[in-house]
Amino acid sequence: MSLDGAVADLRRRLLAAGVLAELGEPGVFGLGGAFTRVFDAVDALYVAAFAHLRADVWRFPPVEPRSLFERTDYVASFPQLTGSIGVFAGGAAEHAELLRVRAEDGRWEDLLVPGGLMMGPAACHPLYAVIGGTLPVGGRNYDVLGSCFRHEPSPDPMRLQSFRMHEFVHAGTAASATAHRDEALPRLAAMLGSLGLEVADVPANDPFFGRTGKILASNQRHQALKFELVTPVYGDDAPPVAIASANYHEDHFGTAFGIFDAEGGVARTACVGLGMERTVLALFARHGMTTSEWPEPVRSVLWPHG
Repeated sequence: MSLDGAVADLRRRLLAAGVLAELGEPGVFGLGGAFTRVFDAVDALYVAAFAHLRADVWRFPPVEPRSLFERTDYVASFPQLTGSIGVFAGGAAEHAELLRVRAEDGRWEDLLVPGGLMMGPAACHPLYAVIGGTLPVGGRNYDVLGSCFRHEPSPDPMRLQSFRMHEFVHAGTAASATAHRDEALPRLAAMLGSLGLEVADVPANDPFFGRTGKILASNQRHQALKFELVTPVYGDDAPPVAIASANYHEDHFGTAFGIFDAEGGVARTACVGLGMERTVLALFARHGMTTSEWPEPVRSVLWPHG
């Protein structure tokens, strides 16, 4: 079966089983009860696997202020993925014009204006604004689960426009940040292996935009800043799908948000992130659409109490 055929087949089976429901736009789905039950179990297992970090827990909304978004410099590197919030700010005349355009099946949303909010592209971005300042000796760990938006419309159910990442972030020195990244990846791989997923860690790069982006991506790979955990979803002949990543950000966020280590130097940060929807869908692709028929060892890890 071709890759396109395999993608269409998985999508069909997920929809037929009620795991997902279409909402009319590529990469935007409703999530059914079976999906949610697996999601909650995977998330609990993930938290338990990293309980030793004693991480501070933070949760943020799916939007972030434009001022915060600008500090991350995301739009310079990934404009193709960026999304902003448009709002109506007019009066009666502007409303009448909006309704006229809508009645003619026009693009009434073009009459909205920027609302000062951006769709959050990474769960951890707001965290750096919260932790700005001086860190304690040894740095600090953070647990962040949040919604992400990236404008990548696709028929592939493994590539959603709106999805959740659960990240364990460390802020500290270069040594402590790289140690966090390097120790987290095999721990996460072992957890995913316990769920019957075949995973491999590979060097990776982010999808930087344009000609300059190609240089940035090459440098990211050359410096071994980012690794991904990938798993086969569409057969051994198809490219595996990334479901998790471990990243060393160097001093990017420390500089942007005024974060310093205990010695007064600019802090370094690193994170390990699990793509929650991708992981859950990879489990359905691997084990089938009916969770009661999944292998007993997998069910006992996810639901140890039945």
